[in-house]
Amino acid sequence: MTATLAPAEQLGGRLHGVALILVGMSSVQFSAALAVSLYPVLGPLGVVTLRLVGAAVLLLAFARPRLRGRSRRDWLTIALFGVVMAVMNVCVYLSIQRLPLGAAITFEFLGPLTLAIVLSRRGLDLVWAALAGAGVLLLGSGLGGMDAAGVLFALAAAACWAGYILLTRRLGQAFSGMEGLALGAAVGAIAVLPLGIGAAGGELLRPENLALGLLVGLLASAVPYSMDLLALKRLPAAAFGVMMSLNPALAALAGFLVLGQELSWTQLLAIGLVVLASAGATAGAGVSGKRSPRARSAR
Repeated sequence: MTATLAPAEQLGGRLHGVALILVGMSSVQFSAALAVSLYPVLGPLGVVTLRLVGAAVLLLAFARPRLRGRSRRDWLTIALFGVVMAVMNVCVYLSIQRLPLGAAITFEFLGPLTLAIVLSRRGLDLVWAALAGAGVLLLGSGLGGMDAAGVLFALAAAACWAGYILLTRRLGQAFSGMEGLALGAAVGAIAVLPLGIGAAGGELLRPENLALGLLVGLLASAVPYSMDLLALKRLPAAAFGVMMSLNPALAALAGFLVLGQELSWTQLLAIGLVVLASAGATAGAGVSGKRSPRARSAR
């Protein structure tokens, strides 16, 4: 006989799940803000190198992936995943060098939002797409003298995020637990290492920088992934996706609190429109019976 939870227990479990997601998302966005504070010393390429190397070390130690018995297709998937992860992270960090953190993450969030709308194929999703488009236009108009290169880097990261989500699904089918993610993170770290060495040189090996890089990797990977796994045991996938839509808003908050990046009411409204569009598209995908294409970006 299967025991059923009382309504109060179900509510408590869902509230616990919401709290776990908020902790995970905050960890990702505040780690990005911490990474930006290292730019004067290491530059964006040096920071992203330490971040990916730190994440790879932590994930490999945790997952202890098996190397033998993998097919050529498995290794190809890992290689593609690692390269996409590396390009995505490089583009994100180059973008937030030029744009406020909240704005950069909002542009980047167009990747999973577009993927959710395309995979859902509901008439209502045209409304969410229009709402997101209005938010992006409003955000662009609110960023006077906006750095075009920063926007292009953010949009490139958005495209990579969509590819990252699709490849994550393939990894989930081919590997158990977090083995595929750990191996892909290792490939991404190796891919970006020459860029980091060229940009930061010996600064990468200073103990304080290594420690901060490991901390950023911990906050951006180990903590949020653990929170996600626990939260998904307590929340439906659609609810999880809706909560993930708060990422741009949390990025704006992290930019304000850690970096002192103030946003105008116009910019905040624009971010709110993208958050609303993402939440609506994700909720609609859940109602239609399709899994939400959300995945935690290894930022």
